[in-house]
Amino acid sequence: MASALPDIAGRLEPKLWTVLREGISRGQLARDALAGVIVGVVALPLAIAFAIASGVRPEAGLATAIVAGFLISALGGSRVQIGGPTGAFVVIVYGVVARHGVEGLAVATLLAGLLLMAMGVARLGTVIQFVPYPVTVGFTSGIALIIATSQLRDLLGLDLASLPARFTEQLAAYAAHAGSIRPAALAIGLLSIFVTVYWQRITPRVPGSLVAIMLATVLVHAFGLPVETIGDRFGEIHAELPAPKLPTIDWGMVPDLFPEAVAIALLGAIESLLSAVVADGMAGTRHRPNMELVAQGFANVVSPLFGGIPATGAIARTATNVRNGGRTPVAGMVHAATLLVIATFLGGLAARIPLAALAGILLVVAWNMSEWRVFKGLFRSPRSDVVVLLVTFGLTVLVDLSVAIQTGMVLAAFLFMRRMALISDVGPMRQALREEEDRDDPDATARLDVPAGVEVFEVYGALFFGAASKFKDAVRRVERPPRVLIVRMRDVLAVDATGLRALEDLLDKTRRDGTTLVLSGVHAQPLVALERSGLLDKIGAENVHGNIREALARARSLVGAAGSA
Repeated sequence: MASALPDIAGRLEPKLWTVLREGISRGQLARDALAGVIVGVVALPLAIAFAIASGVRPEAGLATAIVAGFLISALGGSRVQIGGPTGAFVVIVYGVVARHGVEGLAVATLLAGLLLMAMGVARLGTVIQFVPYPVTVGFTSGIALIIATSQLRDLLGLDLASLPARFTEQLAAYAAHAGSIRPAALAIGLLSIFVTVYWQRITPRVPGSLVAIMLATVLVHAFGLPVETIGDRFGEIHAELPAPKLPTIDWGMVPDLFPEAVAIALLGAIESLLSAVVADGMAGTRHRPNMELVAQGFANVVSPLFGGIPATGAIARTATNVRNGGRTPVAGMVHAATLLVIATFLGGLAARIPLAALAGILLVVAWNMSEWRVFKGLFRSPRSDVVVLLVTFGLTVLVDLSVAIQTGMVLAAFLFMRRMALISDVGPMRQALREEEDRDDPDATARLDVPAGVEVFEVYGALFFGAASKFKDAVRRVERPPRVLIVRMRDVLAVDATGLRALEDLLDKTRRDGTTLVLSGVHAQPLVALERSGLLDKIGAENVHGNIREALARARSLVGAAGSA
């Protein structure tokens, strides 16, 4: 147990502790503080916009950015990660709120936080990298489309009291209320999009989204434009941080909320670790994935206590932090403090922000999330990857994000196993299973002298459950049982329980036929698997050899002994 403590301390240690031990120069501290202020200003309109798009009050977004943002930076495994509400959660949060209310969302977020902490403690931070790329692109593009669709009501100023949760129902509602478009709202929304996109050409120091909100707010109130504002929909905004309060837990609701909690946890893990990887590439750092998951989990446990929503690492805000000189967790903590100051002293002014302006900003966010060039480029991938992409995308848009992720992962796994089974092969040595042999290989099949009464079968690829039936079928095709059957496994790097069972069935068959089974070229993993299963003792260590020449020598001795007998 004592030997494991250094490993735990190393892998589950916040980067802030490492930075404090190393020391931070005054110059770097000043750069971190400046970057934190800039990111805090950038995060302000996004926190409000994501909250409204998620179906909760604007204060929830601010509380999430402040509380979760601070904890993710203070406890996380990345030096430069910026946490808070993101567009990735909009779809899940909106659905949970529509079905279970705000209290149900708080419980789901808390459960997701506990799951994330468990994943980090269980060292699953590196497992997230095995999520197939088509699955990630599929649900990300699907989320982007849903976010964009959900903002059409405010962008067009439609006279629509409530927006349905389903994508198809939203389209039907828009079609039914198409005659209530307000030109003023559309103009403000388009202006917001234009300023958000093109302001960075003037100066990247001031975020275009903030300029767009300020300009739109001034225009709406200066000219009395008929555009709905945050205050019109939500009333007075209480932007100060509320006192922490435990959510009311309806235990009968927990089983229904658990799938949503799993989806929130999985999505938060993927988003945060992707953001950390991107940040490592930009800043030349290296994050601790397990500690990052623990920090994300703790932040999501605490966030609902302050009325917040799910949080994760935000790629755009993290990139802004790095570009502005942030190199330590201090920048993320300053970002949260900046938001707290702005919310405390200027949060009341948020009620005057036009909803059409926020809709325009979120449309830009959705466009950036969509990665349509990557989506289009994946159509040049193998057909199975295209199927996974389209299924994940379609289920995200038309059914549910949690169903999309689960189905995409399962489908990708099945298609991968099918692909591995197709590239696995087995057959007699006399068959040309390979297109060409290495002429410099002294053990090439063409150079081997196989004595009479000996049959050599060669296996290519992993001997797992997807290829075991192919192995059995090939062996059954032997017309006359040989005296010795050599199974050449030099290209078998892995074997699973089904593969072991196939070998055991083969061993039983050879014994019934009076044939001796000899294995050749067994690698480390298959050898360990044979030993642990007890199959090595059944075959006999004298019948397991490191190369084909030793196996043939054993076969000659067996054939000679049988002949002399």
